[in-house]
Amino acid sequence: MAPFRKKNLFAALLHDVDVPTKKATFGMGCFWSNDSLFGATNGIIRTRVGYAGGTTKNPHYRNIGDHTEVIELDYDPKTVTYEELLDMFWKNHEYGLTTKLKRQYQSLILYHDEEQRLAAEASHKAMQIRCNGQLRTEIASADAFYPAEDYHQKYRLQGHKDLCRSLGLDSSKLQTSHLAARLNGYLVGVGGMAQFEQEVGRLGLNEKQAEYVRRELERNEGGGLSC
Repeated sequence: MAPFRKKNLFAALLHDVDVPTKKATFGMGCFWSNDSLFGATNGIIRTRVGYAGGTTKNPHYRNIGDHTEVIELDYDPKTVTYEELLDMFWKNHEYGLTTKLKRQYQSLILYHDEEQRLAAEASHKAMQIRCNGQLRTEIASADAFYPAEDYHQKYRLQGHKDLCRSLGLDSSKLQTSHLAARLNGYLVGVGGMAQFEQEVGRLGLNEKQAEYVRRELERNEGGGLSC
C-alpha cells in the first residue's frame, strides 16, 4: 500500500477555492523561491510561474528571448492587499534590487489595472529613495504570460514524489491547485507551524500526509529560499 493512501483518495483535497480573485505578476529573480514564498501567504489562491514582459513568441526555458522569469498570482483582495504583495516583492528578491542582471532575472512589476499601476509607481518612488537612485526595478503593463514547463511548477513540492502522487497532482493541477500552492511553501518552511495547524483541517490531508508536512516544515523553517 502506498505510504499516503486513504479511502476516497482525492475527494476532500482542497485543490479548488471558489472566491473572486485578482492577478498580480512579479519578477524577483529565480521563480522557484517566489513560488514557495507566495504559495504559503494567506490570501494567495493560486500560483504559477512562467515568462512575461518581453516580445518573444512562445518562449521556453532554453530560449526565453527578452522575457523575464515571473510569478503570476491569483489572490483574494479581501484577505491580502496589493500593497502587501508589493511589500513582499520589495523584501524578497533573489539577486537584489540594485544589481545589474540579465533580462531573465530582471526585477519587474507587471500591473493588471490602473489601481495596481498607481500603487506600484508610488512604492517604486519610495524604494528608489531608499536605494539612493540605484533601483533597477521596471514597471510595465501585464501582457502575454507564458507558463513555464511542468517541472518548474511547484518545484519544491515536486521533490516529494510520493506525496504528490497521493495528492493527485497532474501537470494541470500544479498550476491551479490551491493545496499545491500551500504545500509548496510549507514543505520548505514558509508560513510557519502555527499557520499550518490553523488551516490543515480544511486542506483535506490525511493523517500521514499532514504529519509528513509537519516534519518537513519543522526541519526547514527559518532556512533560506535561494534557488
